[in-house]
Amino acid sequence: MTKPPVLILGARSDMALAAAHAFAAKGHPLQLAARDAARLDAARQDLELRHRVSVTLHDFDVLDLASHAAFLDALPGLPGVVICAVGAMGDQTASEQDPDLAVAVMRTNYEGPAHVLGLIANRFLARGNGTIVGISSVAGLRGRATNYVYGSAKAGFTAWLSGLRNRLARHGIHVVTVLPGFVATRMTEGMDLPPRLTAQPDEVAQAIVSAVERGRNVIYVRPIWRLIMAIICAIPETMFKRMKL
Repeated sequence: MTKPPVLILGARSDMALAAAHAFAAKGHPLQLAARDAARLDAARQDLELRHRVSVTLHDFDVLDLASHAAFLDALPGLPGVVICAVGAMGDQTASEQDPDLAVAVMRTNYEGPAHVLGLIANRFLARGNGTIVGISSVAGLRGRATNYVYGSAKAGFTAWLSGLRNRLARHGIHVVTVLPGFVATRMTEGMDLPPRLTAQPDEVAQAIVSAVERGRNVIYVRPIWRLIMAIICAIPETMFKRMKL
């Protein structure tokens, strides 16, 4: 049985490449999309050689909303699964001083992903099936002084995915929200991350494959994060605003 193609947006990230290998190992052809996609050619060759699947590369700029429809039209075929791994943490202190930097973080993590996934959702609706996977963040579950610009964008993206899931569930379209917690990637390099709470990119990838295959809706890659965030979200605001988190 032929496996449906998997489109990965933001395909140069560590989590995205791990997901590419995980789905290719299952026999899925891949469509890898990123800015300056030619830089993914070595990864393309590795994936094709290792997994014996077709891999195509596609230039994609999440902030260029006007280009999104043409980008989708140029794909070799409508994918069966799309994974949005687009994201940028930015610098909280810099964002506080420069609103344009803050807006760029918000657009990269929410507006752009929501726009392109909205277009894909409508195409999936017309076809009658498909799976959308959005990689969000536990940072979006409660605003914290240390990363509230990034967190607010991820909060918006999480809420958007939830609404999209509610809209599409009765039409045979599956929407997955991924909340990885800490992940050891280039984006977090140099940060002092607690090992028990920190997943590896391959761990995230396998969790995504499992969620797609089993029809899960919201996944915490490491279950302990569900408890941690439940506690953080339960702290009264009068206490929370005095805490340094």
